[in-house]
Amino acid sequence: MRMRDTFIKPMHREGIKFVAAFAAITLLLFLLWEPLGWIGLGLTVWCYYFFRDPERVTPARKGVIVSPADGIVSLIEPAVPPKELGMPDEPLTRVSVFMSVFNCHVNRAPIAGEITAVAYRPGKFFNASLDKASADNERNSLRIQMADGRDLAVVQIAGLVARRIVCFVKPGAMMRTGERFGLIRFGSRLDVYLPDGVNPLVSVGQTMVAGETVIAQLDATAGGQEPD
Repeated sequence: MRMRDTFIKPMHREGIKFVAAFAAITLLLFLLWEPLGWIGLGLTVWCYYFFRDPERVTPARKGVIVSPADGIVSLIEPAVPPKELGMPDEPLTRVSVFMSVFNCHVNRAPIAGEITAVAYRPGKFFNASLDKASADNERNSLRIQMADGRDLAVVQIAGLVARRIVCFVKPGAMMRTGERFGLIRFGSRLDVYLPDGVNPLVSVGQTMVAGETVIAQLDATAGGQEPD
């Protein structure tokens, strides 16, 4: 790895228009008053950094469920998946990953499988670290059916600052573990509803790396196989 690659990360295409807008405003600020221009330059660099999209190395072993987001585990508790996904009305273990405005916000599939449902629901914009954000905030939910027929749900939740959830996939898409499926702009949270009987391997307060950190492990004979 070159030293440059340590500090300069590729930017997701969703960030191009935002960085361009920040850069244009920065030029105007330099014309108005140079100190303001330097502030604008710093914000432009931050905007680029926010939309960074580094490559990630997903664990090779079968049956791993990885974190869908960079951030901190904020909650682990039983909860019923969003009703719009059509899953059974039974509590599953929910692992919540809170992303600050300094985390990478590209979201990745926690497990391989078929997207059987994508459901957007408008809502409020409470702080994403709060428990009620899962029920009340704007959200986009995905239901993923694994090779063994079991389901896993992953939910993008808007936060206090975020106002735009982006999802790249549609029902019928086949996903690989760690594959990009969306992002949320400017601070938010991801919830993963683990299949029944699967226990988390992470703790509240633990730092997550999207596509790399293992949050749970399916049994050796169950799903998690990569699609052909």
